[in-house]
Amino acid sequence: MTESRPAKKTPRPAPTSVRRTVGPKSKKKEASPSWYAPVMLTLMLAGLLWIVVYYLSQGQYPVRSWGNWNLGAGSGLVMAGFLMTTNWR
Repeated sequence: MTESRPAKKTPRPAPTSVRRTVGPKSKKKEASPSWYAPVMLTLMLAGLLWIVVYYLSQGQYPVRSWGNWNLGAGSGLVMAGFLMTTNWR
């Protein structure tokens, strides 16, 4: 079987002027405050604990009159903590 010949490459002419676009300077992202991580973790753990207590007490605790909305409250705490993780540096 015969081998094919490589294509001839023509040299590209050098550009006569080089333009660089200069964008706005990027700001350095500052580190999160020292209280941020503990609050984030506390919210997630409090939400988890809320849901676990609700299931183990068969709906008697944390707030009996809320009924299944206790799951929403616990899930809301977990989601608030999770959303905080997106801004943590």
